[in-house]
Amino acid sequence: MNNKAKTAAFTGLCIALALVLAYVEVLLPPLFPAIPGVKMGLPNIVIVFLLYRRGGVTAATVSLLRVVLVTLLFGNAMAFFYSLAGGALSLVLMLLLRRLDLLSPVGVSVAGGVAHNVGQILTAMLLLDTTELGYYLAVLIVSGVVAGVFVGLCGALLIKKVPEKLIHNGK
Repeated sequence: MNNKAKTAAFTGLCIALALVLAYVEVLLPPLFPAIPGVKMGLPNIVIVFLLYRRGGVTAATVSLLRVVLVTLLFGNAMAFFYSLAGGALSLVLMLLLRRLDLLSPVGVSVAGGVAHNVGQILTAMLLLDTTELGYYLAVLIVSGVVAGVFVGLCGALLIKKVPEKLIHNGK
């Protein structure tokens, strides 16, 4: 199998894994029922892993396709805009931090989790034409840190345990 085919197959597997993790997250009861919108961000385990093992292009591809497919399967148009804004801001910050190599995968993930929530709140404030949602950001920053630590630990474990030769086309 040539490298393009291997890359496409690997990327497809990562998208599938991210979708499965998104579905698992949909099935789980809310972490804090009194606080709407708080999720662990399980699909981002795949993104953190890809940032460290395949780079930004593959991570961005999987992230974007996951947002589109999850919206089609489990969401609506508004969820798409929130998820896209949060995912884009999160991904840009994680790519930058990864490139600067200042933080561990856990630190990069925490920054991404917080950025995701900031992106969603800013989008909601814009679409709903209200600044009052900004107060909710304090709660979402805390949840972003907690989720980011969990996702980052899982991603770091994968980075450590999955052999490099499985990721880089058998080389």
